[in-house]
Amino acid sequence: MIVQFYINSSLHVGLSCYALVRITQILLQISQQNAVGYFVFWGTIVGYNFVKYEELARAKKLQMRNQLRWIALFSFFSFIMTGYYFFLLELLTQIIAVVFLGLTLLYTLPFFPNRNNARNWAGVKIYIVSFCWVGATVFLPVLNASVTLTANIGILSVQRFILIFVLILIFEIIDLRHDNPNLRTVPQQIGVKRTKILGYVLLVVFCGLELLNINGNINGNINGNGNIQFLILPLIFAIAIALASANEERSKYYTSFWVESIPVVWWICLFLAH
Repeated sequence: MIVQFYINSSLHVGLSCYALVRITQILLQISQQNAVGYFVFWGTIVGYNFVKYEELARAKKLQMRNQLRWIALFSFFSFIMTGYYFFLLELLTQIIAVVFLGLTLLYTLPFFPNRNNARNWAGVKIYIVSFCWVGATVFLPVLNASVTLTANIGILSVQRFILIFVLILIFEIIDLRHDNPNLRTVPQQIGVKRTKILGYVLLVVFCGLELLNINGNINGNINGNGNIQFLILPLIFAIAIALASANEERSKYYTSFWVESIPVVWWICLFLAH
């Protein structure tokens, strides 16, 4: 019961997003400001619960069982906490946060007559979600710390996009039986085998970009601790194993708990190494 609430209330995905914020702050050696991390944590819970339950509630297909009432109450509390930490952010960070809020609403609500929301636009979902995660976990902490944008931050942003993209590929493989064919997810378009190959190729690109960071680390702007560099390898290995083991028969906890735990474990390892 407690584990179900933890997963269904988006607490775990919120923790994953929070972990990625902390990872950005460690890798870029910027001040670990609590406000932006907590804003992303609570905001992720609100956003994901809104996305998961809004459409069903609007269509009146959702029976408000006891757990869902608790989730609704918890989401309201999360909304209050999101608002509180929003006003602790820098002005520019607030503006960018509002932009990503707009993307979330576009993803969820049908703004245009006779049009589906962005979530139902064929093949678009994975790109919108990946971009939003990059914005929340890279750009917000960087802007809130008033860090000058550099090529290394650009590389980190591309790496983060690849990371989220590959993790979503795992979700799409698991959900292949249940997804509407009109969504045109990556596995629906190219099949499971080619989706996994695509994921492996992207992980190789991720490692290649990490080599650029090593070679470009003359000023110590990123990844100043050599031990931190090598922690990339276990991360890539864990994602590759998760991708290889993904199939339509896996339970929802395979992705909603174990796969989403990868950023959290990575953060803990980086924290201990740092």
